[in-house]
Amino acid sequence: MAVIATIMDSGTGEPIQKMTFGRLPHAGSAFVLASGAQVTAQRVEVGKPAPGRFVTPVRVWVAGTTDSRQP
Repeated sequence: MAVIATIMDSGTGEPIQKMTFGRLPHAGSAFVLASGAQVTAQRVEVGKPAPGRFVTPVRVWVAGTTDSRQP
């Protein structure tokens, strides 16, 4: 079963994007965002589902997402 997580910027607290993982990511795992920036997960939060729902909210907090590449 796939895990749908919200990628959060730890510096601003703003959501960056939603991403699907095959398994629950661990802190320290690196992956590439849709923008092409490579980020590292600092922490992973698994919340409680809302009453009557089966979807559990997952938030992956990542370090700064500034992309140093120029188009």
